[in-house]
Amino acid sequence: MDRTLRRVAIVGSSRIPFCRAYSGYENETNLSMLATALGGLAERYGLKGERVGEVVAGSVISHSRDFNLAREALLDAELSPKTPGTSLQIACGTSLQAALMLGAKIATGEIDSGIAGGSDTVSDSPVVLGPKMQKRMIALSRARTVGERLAAFKGFSLGEIAPVAPSTQEPRTGLSMGEHCELMARHWGISREAQDLLALRSHQNAAAAWEAGFHDDLTVPCAGIYKDNNIRPDTSLEKMATMKPAFDKRSGKGTLTAANSTPLTDGAASVLLASEDWARERDLPVLAWLTMGAVSANDFAHGDGLLMAPTQAVSDLMRRSGLGFDDIDLFELHEAFAAQVLCTLAAFEDEDYNRDVLGREEPLGPVPVDKLNIFGSSLAYGHPFAATGARILGMTAKMLNTQEKDRALISVCTAGGMGVAALVERAN
Repeated sequence: MDRTLRRVAIVGSSRIPFCRAYSGYENETNLSMLATALGGLAERYGLKGERVGEVVAGSVISHSRDFNLAREALLDAELSPKTPGTSLQIACGTSLQAALMLGAKIATGEIDSGIAGGSDTVSDSPVVLGPKMQKRMIALSRARTVGERLAAFKGFSLGEIAPVAPSTQEPRTGLSMGEHCELMARHWGISREAQDLLALRSHQNAAAAWEAGFHDDLTVPCAGIYKDNNIRPDTSLEKMATMKPAFDKRSGKGTLTAANSTPLTDGAASVLLASEDWARERDLPVLAWLTMGAVSANDFAHGDGLLMAPTQAVSDLMRRSGLGFDDIDLFELHEAFAAQVLCTLAAFEDEDYNRDVLGREEPLGPVPVDKLNIFGSSLAYGHPFAATGARILGMTAKMLNTQEKDRALISVCTAGGMGVAALVERAN
């Protein structure tokens, strides 16, 4: 039995343009958006009617009808019905985690190809009724007589039909992600000005990438949308400075605003992975290699910092690979909030944090600004939760290839105090 691990090729990616919630995709669903992204991938790489080893994809905000999302989307995208689909959810790290899972299967020979993806729509959020009304509706569905139907609504009050709004609060703390990030910014001394500057740079870099045509072969139109609609090339520090705090509105110390936080976003993305032989046999490109991954978690409910877990995943990758930050050419850090990125960068350099949290004798070190999110990231493109990892992975593979860089580090923070990280190397 051959136990040699195979290299995992990143062949290419496809996503739909990302849209601010309640704008371009109000009539779209997780399924329709993911199917469009997968369909673009299938069209580009000749996969229509072809069997792929597995599609792993998911969504964070989902309806009960999305229970078999990956499988239904691949069928709508006209992949072979013999292609299995697995639905997955690990908050904002969903599609990057999907890629790591598929990568492990490809490396060990279980499958020869796989597609990782994710889709999320805030515009089509499920409307949920309270527990009393839910129980009444279940009782009504089981009723067989008029008396049983009437009994199902005994003691009914109009307040029971009020919908329960979707929430981003952490169940263990009752705080939203933005409120948690405010605490992190305060702990690390991250200023409002530094956050706005990072956000401005993200918009400028993303706008330049679109203008240069970088995204032309990475995106497929959806619902008449051809371009991300959140990018603000005309914004300025002066405009950003007028924004009021979005999460800490009372203390007078709030620094996170709508300008330096990701907006609620709709979108979908996908990435095609394969063994080298599978890609070469089909005359498909190999842009880069997915070489290593890590998933981490921390005790955020007791003060670790909700969005700081990626530092542990990154430290793990560096330790296992024997690499240091000097060996990394591109740093692709998901921008949930500008403050989250800046806290992470500060932690990488902090001696106490590296010793006490990461177990390192020496700090990981600084990240040069000219290597960080050079084509912009989530603050500009937007953040459809489950789709972001696939967007970043697809972009990174192409960036390494076109920029002739050798190695990239990807980091994605998630709800629940978790982080997903990956190392990607250019295929020479």
